[in-house]
Amino acid sequence: MSAGAVDAKRGARRRRSVKDKFLAEGGRRPPVWQLALRYLLLLAVFALMVGPFLWQLSTSLKGPGEDIYGYPPQLLPSDPTFANYAKVADLIPVWDFALNSLRVALANVLTNCVGAALAGYALARLRFRGRKFAAVAFVMAMLVPVESIIIAQFMTMRDLQLNNTLTGVLLPACIGALNVLLMRNAFSNIPYEIEEAAFVDGANAWQRFTKVALPAVKGTLAVVAIFAFMGAWDDFLWPLIVLSDQSNFTLTIGLNYLHGTFANDQRLVAAGTIIAVAPLIVLFACLQRYFFRGVGEGAVKG
Repeated sequence: MSAGAVDAKRGARRRRSVKDKFLAEGGRRPPVWQLALRYLLLLAVFALMVGPFLWQLSTSLKGPGEDIYGYPPQLLPSDPTFANYAKVADLIPVWDFALNSLRVALANVLTNCVGAALAGYALARLRFRGRKFAAVAFVMAMLVPVESIIIAQFMTMRDLQLNNTLTGVLLPACIGALNVLLMRNAFSNIPYEIEEAAFVDGANAWQRFTKVALPAVKGTLAVVAIFAFMGAWDDFLWPLIVLSDQSNFTLTIGLNYLHGTFANDQRLVAAGTIIAVAPLIVLFACLQRYFFRGVGEGAVKG
């Protein structure tokens, strides 16, 4: 018998023992009407969250002969076509815009993962004057609306001669306060005994960070990476303000050209939206295993 089959049997036996213990302690299954109500609520939430995306996908695959405003709405296209995606690429340099967005997003992921991990470890593990004040400062930074400081950010980028550059788009969000607090919380949940053992073995602070603490918070790092990528990829206001040369436009700004002044083809807008959303879906699909592990970060494995 393979090791996978043995693990599966052990898991099934463990689940049965937990279920028997729960029933022995007085646990009861909820009534049927409660289960039905829960599933109805879940379906309603699913429709609200996924429904708009499915409608945009359906619209992007409909040809010019199909009515997208008809009632009742038809979700499945009668004659699916990818011509709308090709037309989007003909109207605007969508792949150049996507490449610019990808550069900014990947750089944002790198700076946030490295910077937030270093700052979070310092706040959680190192002892220095002003540590509590620094933690409060990160919390206060989250409460400041972006709109209230965006003019100051633009003037700073202009003084640094970084306006109309992708570096100017990246710099203000290269380390997010929320990401620092997430990493601080993850490092705080690691038992001190683990680092004490490494310290006794002669490991310095950098070695304890890279060899002990950082491998234990991979789930939170995945969460930070997803948040950083989504924030940079979906950002519209700041790139719109700091960029003026079309060759440096990100995808969110470039897709705005699909909204014409006198004509507006919703099929093309939907196709552009799917192009913009697809990388986020791929990213989450690749990191979802680590993403859900981030909930129980820092626990000791038996």
